[in-house]
Amino acid sequence: MVDIKSKLDVERMKVAGKLASDVLVMIEPYVTQGISTEELDQICHDYIVNKQKAIPAPLNYKGFPKSICTSVNHQVCHGIPAADKILKDGDIINIDITVIKDGFHGDTSKMFFVGKPSVLANRLCKITQECMYKAIKIVKPGLHIGNIGAIIQEHAHTNNFSVVRDYCGHGIGRNFHESPQILHYGVDGTGIRLQEGMTFTIEPMINSGKYKTKTLNDGWTVVTQDHSLSAQWEHTILVTNNGYEVLTIRDEEKGI
Repeated sequence: MVDIKSKLDVERMKVAGKLASDVLVMIEPYVTQGISTEELDQICHDYIVNKQKAIPAPLNYKGFPKSICTSVNHQVCHGIPAADKILKDGDIINIDITVIKDGFHGDTSKMFFVGKPSVLANRLCKITQECMYKAIKIVKPGLHIGNIGAIIQEHAHTNNFSVVRDYCGHGIGRNFHESPQILHYGVDGTGIRLQEGMTFTIEPMINSGKYKTKTLNDGWTVVTQDHSLSAQWEHTILVTNNGYEVLTIRDEEKGI
């Protein structure tokens, strides 16, 4: 059952979305060579709890032990911050932030470069962000949900990258994960139609190699099976009466 948000719900979603995006802006200067992902987690945790007076949604969610997800290089998603995971020159890292404020969730992530990335890493991150933007820009009432996946898949495959199939975007609101699922591959004209008041994430995970993934023994960290690089970008989207609004937009992105 898809939850259609009321005007009051939407206002609260906007607040939660802005807080989540602010965490990504805040943490950027700290994403440098020599810092551990656990230190990044602690900085974000303190900011969310003490400055924003909000709740880091991942912490203790189904047993997840940290407040953010940090996925480095061939890690696809759900990477657990760790003291011994030290960032080095050339790394790419996805930092995934979800906050809860007044009962509503805001969920967003972006890629960061540590030092100078390889040509491949730079291109993968750029194309993955383009995949997300292309999908966001077609969102409007009446659109088949399959069109979102189709446009992402087309752009990724055109650039000789693959789309992770095991994980997808999701409805979001009072719950971290709600209906509908937003697949990042698909066929135009299939699936349910979008309605005004729906809120969901678009969060394509794109690999430089093959699409298959596996989960490590920690039960959370997902990696590419072939050890190829993976990138992901994510925004929380509201379907408006004539299009969309990005609830987690950052100032650097104004105009999308």
